[in-house]
Amino acid sequence: MNASRAGVTREPVHICEVGPRDGLQNETKALSVDDKVAFINALTASGFPEIEVGSFVSPKAIPQLADTAEVFSRIERRPGVIYSALVPNERGFERAVESKVDKVCVFTAATDAFTQHNVGASIEETLERFKPVIVASRRQQIPVRAYISCVVTCPYSGRVRPDEVKRVALRLLEIGVTELDLGDTIGVASPADIDRLLEALDGVWAPSEVTFHLHDTRGSALACVLRALQLGVRSFDASCGGLGGCPYAPGSSGNLASEDLVYLCDGLGLSTGIAVDDVAEAARSICKVLSIAPRSKFASACGPQSPAS
Repeated sequence: MNASRAGVTREPVHICEVGPRDGLQNETKALSVDDKVAFINALTASGFPEIEVGSFVSPKAIPQLADTAEVFSRIERRPGVIYSALVPNERGFERAVESKVDKVCVFTAATDAFTQHNVGASIEETLERFKPVIVASRRQQIPVRAYISCVVTCPYSGRVRPDEVKRVALRLLEIGVTELDLGDTIGVASPADIDRLLEALDGVWAPSEVTFHLHDTRGSALACVLRALQLGVRSFDASCGGLGGCPYAPGSSGNLASEDLVYLCDGLGLSTGIAVDDVAEAARSICKVLSIAPRSKFASACGPQSPAS
C-alpha cells in the first residue's frame, strides 16, 4: 500500500535547486533577466524548498551571473522558500544583503590546486576571506552554507583522501559554519566513496548535517544518492535538466538532474514536496531558451527532446 494513502507521514528529503546558479554559470549563451526570472518562478512553482538564484562574484569571473541583483529584485518569492546566493567575500555578502538573500553560500575546496585555479588562493586564504562573512551573517541571522569542492578527485592534483576533506571540514566548523555541502565536482564518485567520506567525518559532521552536491559525469550520481540515503543523509543539491558543469574543472559535465532525483525519492516513498512533472517542464523551457536538450534520464524516458533555435 502506498505510504501516503495509508496515512503514514513520508520521511522528508531536502533538495536545493542549483540550476539558476551552478546550472547556468557554464552556459555560453547569455540569458536575459526575463529568462532567468521565468526559470526561477517555474522552479518555485514546482515546490523546491530552496533555490540558489545566482552569485555575487565578479562579473568578469562569471558574466552569465552578472545580473543576479536584478534577478533577485524581480523573482516572485514564495513564503517558506529559501532563495540563496553564492558570495566570495565580504563585499559579495554586502551585495547579497542588499538583495534580501535568505541564505549565503561560501566555497572552498579539498585541494589547494583547485582553489588556486578557481579563485587564485590557497584553502586557508579562502577561509580567511569568508571569515568576515560568517561573523556578519551571524549578526544579521542569515544562514551560511559552505561548499567543499573536489571531495573525491581534483582535476589538477588527482585523487583526494577523505582525511583531506575532514581537515577542511574541521576548519569550517572552527570558524562557525553550520551547514556543510560536499561537492563531487567532476562527477567521479562511487557509492564506496560516499562510505569513505561519511566515515572520515564521523564525530565531526553527522550524515544528517551534510548535503551532497553530485555531478553525473559517469552516470553514478543516483547510485551515490541511494547510498547516502541509506547512511542517513537527507539533503542534496540538484540542477533542473541536468544543467551545469564547473568552468574550473575540465571534464566536468552537468549536475545530477533534479527530476531524476525527485523521481528516485518518490519511488522510495520519501517526501520532497516537489512535483516531478513540473520540474521536467521547467527543464524543457529553459533548455529551449539555451538551444540544448535536457540531460536528465527522466527527459530521455519521456521521448526525444530537440533543442530549439
